[in-house]
Amino acid sequence: MNGQMETKLGKVTIDPEVIALYAGSVAVECFGIVGMAAVNMKDGLVKLLKKDYLTHGINVSVNEDNKITIDFHVIVSYGVSISTVTDNLIETVRYKVEEFTGMEIEKINIYVEGVRVID
Repeated sequence: MNGQMETKLGKVTIDPEVIALYAGSVAVECFGIVGMAAVNMKDGLVKLLKKDYLTHGINVSVNEDNKITIDFHVIVSYGVSISTVTDNLIETVRYKVEEFTGMEIEKINIYVEGVRVID
């Protein structure tokens, strides 16, 4: 479902793909996040996605109350606290996406799919 806002000039509709792209660009700027992950369910393999494919590691849904749920599949840096990284990711994405869209985020789910050493 698309996100919608009513203004005095008319209705604004936001596609979930736009929200996913913005959330992905915000997420990769967060400390400790190496990138988005694509999971091959058949083989159980996790692959680091390039910046052009950020939305493949993110699922966005908008419910009937116009609230956003975002699922992130991420790869984190080796040696960092996962709880600190995920707390930072949640707070940063919540603030920036709510400011960007004007819609409320109901839930952010983070699935840590792997750990990578950064050179």
